[in-house]
Amino acid sequence: MTGEARDAEGEGPLSGLTVLDCSQVLVGPFCTMQLGDLGAEVIKVERPGVGDQTRGWHPPRFGQDGPSAYYASVNRNKRSVTLNLVSEEGQEVLRTLAAEADVLVENFRVGTMENWGLGYEVLHEVNPELIYCSLSGYGEWGPYSEKPAYDLMIQAEGGMMSITGEREGDPVRVGVAIADIGAGMYATQSILAALLARELRGTGGQKIDVSLLDSQAAWMSYMATNYFASGETPGKMGSAHPTIVPYQAFGTRDGHVVVAAASEKLWRAFCTAIDREELAADDPRFETNADRVENREALVSILEAELGEYTTEEAVALLGEHDVPARAVHDMADVFSHPQIAAREMVREVDYPRGTIEMPGSPMFLSETPTTIRRSPPELGEHTEEVLGEAGYTDGEIAGFRDADAI
Repeated sequence: MTGEARDAEGEGPLSGLTVLDCSQVLVGPFCTMQLGDLGAEVIKVERPGVGDQTRGWHPPRFGQDGPSAYYASVNRNKRSVTLNLVSEEGQEVLRTLAAEADVLVENFRVGTMENWGLGYEVLHEVNPELIYCSLSGYGEWGPYSEKPAYDLMIQAEGGMMSITGEREGDPVRVGVAIADIGAGMYATQSILAALLARELRGTGGQKIDVSLLDSQAAWMSYMATNYFASGETPGKMGSAHPTIVPYQAFGTRDGHVVVAAASEKLWRAFCTAIDREELAADDPRFETNADRVENREALVSILEAELGEYTTEEAVALLGEHDVPARAVHDMADVFSHPQIAAREMVREVDYPRGTIEMPGSPMFLSETPTTIRRSPPELGEHTEEVLGEAGYTDGEIAGFRDADAI
């Protein structure tokens, strides 16, 4: 599938659906960007004069007065409308927009939308078909439900930082906001499921409640079940794996190489590649994966010495000749000049009013209804008059809203 096809004005799988994006920062905008990439019409609702707070999170930004890189990363394929949701007029406009929408996404503090008369029960009366997705730090019930949260807090509280970092080092956050992104993916998945249920089962609209802490706990996956099975709390292991050895990064003469010998066949091939067949054939400490896990420190010490004799390029090539999975550790420049990334056209250029933005493309490839990039990240309030006009408001009414500071 070519970039030309993915940028065409064709029918995406969600084409014809309207999403009201009342979220900001990362978790909600990441969710709604995915819906936009899949073809939905996304209307981003922002506070007048300020907008999504990530608009001000720079440097870096594109050009001298272009969008912040952070804001641009999750806000393509959207139109921006400014609405003062504290005002009665702004609330009434949102109810009007919600009456014709398919999905609403919000990540205000729990209870805020209800206080504004914009909660699920109210909007369900306005539009019984509306899928209403609320995102929060801790969910809508429980003793922490009203507490605010940031990704750093959730990575710590949800266990991620306890298993990230070197064994003797300090806890480390994952380098991107993985708690936000994980919850954003669960939100997207939940919205698509609710839309499918509405279509196939006639369920109408429904409320979706996704929290960062729940999502982070779910993402603990095998680390959580390791704990449940053994009663032992997993700790930090750097790049190593708790149940596979060798499966980690090793230092080379000029950097690092990661090796994933995840089967007995690969272990034997690895030993052959580094000319240490006796480790697999004759040393009972390393005969099976269970043996290697038990004797991890002794084996890693041997392998560090062996791989330290090679450059990263030499190690990757040598192990590749023996079909052993091994790769260099890439930085962003390496990633986005990678030949496979280029072949998949995962670096995309988007024109905006004052220049061009580069960003990662969508990783979702659908043969008949491709994802598309149709709009650059919008200027604040760029589409207010346009969207309100489409909703049936006259020029005079729109001017009145502006005079009342409602837009």
